[in-house]
Amino acid sequence: MLEVDPRYASYPQPPLGAGHLSVEYTPRPAAVREARAAVRRQLEGWGLADHDDLVDTAELLVSELATNALLHCASSFRLTLFASHGVLRCEVADVGRRTPQVLRAGTAESGRGMFLVDALARRWGCHQDGPGKTVWFELGTCGDDCGRL
Repeated sequence: MLEVDPRYASYPQPPLGAGHLSVEYTPRPAAVREARAAVRRQLEGWGLADHDDLVDTAELLVSELATNALLHCASSFRLTLFASHGVLRCEVADVGRRTPQVLRAGTAESGRGMFLVDALARRWGCHQDGPGKTVWFELGTCGDDCGRL
């Protein structure tokens, strides 16, 4: 019989074997909308749709990273989602080498994407990945007070 570690018992978890999704998108404007829809579908499928604003926040931040990939690289990008132990990790990989920067939220029509990621994610980062980079962020899946670093 599988025993649940008491440290993780209260954390909503995706079903066994369902903690990973990875999809590649071609460089076209509809790709951002499709990535948002994939995030919502997957989180609903994992039973995480009823946890605060998790789905809305994940959709918003994925759309910011996907938009950056399209605007700055004009190439395909890969969206990857992982969920386990109270954490949702979202990654967007593209062929660009430029590290994203957090800009001040001003009145400009663009440039606020990473400001939003920085403000709303538990953690985020970027690492070089072969010929490109992967930008990622993490959100808690069990409310405001669990799993904070």
